Amino acid sequence: MGRPTLEGGRALVATVCAMELANLLGVGAFGALLPEFRASWQLANAEAGWIDGAQQAGYLVAVPLLVGLTDRMPARRIYAAASLVTALAMTGFALFAAGLWSACLFRALAGVGLAGTFMPGLKILSDRLEGKAQSRAVACYTACFSLGMSLSVFAAGWLAATAGWRTAFFAAGAAAGIAAILVIRLVPDTPMRAAPADARRRPILPLRRILANREAVRFSLAYAAHMWELYGVRAWLVAFLTYVAARSGTATGPAIPSAAAIILALSLPASILGNEAALKFGRRRVLVAVMGASALVAPLVGLAGAISYEAALGAAAIYICLVSGDSAALTAGTVGAAHPDLRGGAMAFHSLVGFAGATLGPILFGGALDLIGSDRPGGWVLAFALLGAGVACGPLLLLRMRAT
Repeated sequence: MGRPTLEGGRALVATVCAMELANLLGVGAFGALLPEFRASWQLANAEAGWIDGAQQAGYLVAVPLLVGLTDRMPARRIYAAASLVTALAMTGFALFAAGLWSACLFRALAGVGLAGTFMPGLKILSDRLEGKAQSRAVACYTACFSLGMSLSVFAAGWLAATAGWRTAFFAAGAAAGIAAILVIRLVPDTPMRAAPADARRRPILPLRRILANREAVRFSLAYAAHMWELYGVRAWLVAFLTYVAARSGTATGPAIPSAAAIILALSLPASILGNEAALKFGRRRVLVAVMGASALVAPLVGLAGAISYEAALGAAAIYICLVSGDSAALTAGTVGAAHPDLRGGAMAFHSLVGFAGATLGPILFGGALDLIGSDRPGGWVLAFALLGAGVACGPLLLLRMRAT
């Protein structure tokens, strides 16, 4: 008797999204506990940014190979192996991380695991769905990344407060192991297109052919601007709220990661609604509006921190909605513009440039804080303004495209 499989439709989307959430349980854990690590390991702000950015750097190195391979072999096999890598990275962090370099090592390994799950999971869906069904599945899957980040921050804050930070990372490793079991047991191999006779001699990431598709490339470069901003605010949101709380004498302890998790959870509806708006009103028009508004609001979040904790919460909530409103629409734009035979390579390039931005965002945010001081409002205003400057590049790229 063969194993049960999910061939397509809502059951497959739900299962792949559940696997994604399990693999993401540890992604935001360091950012959720950044103030604790910064104090106990005596880290400079830029060093804390390097630890957070190490995960994105690991992703950046691995994604061309792992996602490019999905054009040559079933994505579920890559996904299963990468889930086990994530489990190893989280468990290793819990057991051995003790400072800057050891933390960077295991964070980078976690990035390799993420590279083999995030986009390959998306390819499992995109290869089985077309048209609006594909766009909505992509939006749902992309939005679940935001939900996974929110759950990661909440779980890390709660587990660290009740059982210690190592328990938070042990739990993340166990969840990734469960994801590996789910993909092995339930997800069928992706049907592969007939490959040309010389396919094995072609590069895994055929950059020349990918770069020839200017529409997909511009979506990907705009995605890099988005990721610069998104990962910068995700990495430093808890630290920002901790600073504001200490300054105003309000919330303390696990209440701050919980507040950050609630704010980050707004990313899910914002991402889905942004893609629906793009389908209705035109992708380029909506993306330019959302990214432009996000660039303008970014420095205001830092200013709100100088007013009150409540003002900071409200500004951060509005900002997260704008930051996330373009996420699914950008990824769906790349998937839709890519040729089916090059979809894996196009998605690898999309992730490659996106996570280059995601690597730099947290580091430069921390550098801005070191430059002026994380105990001064001006440091946070400058740091958030840098995020806004990054995402402002997105509309400049998209305005050169034909209306879509």
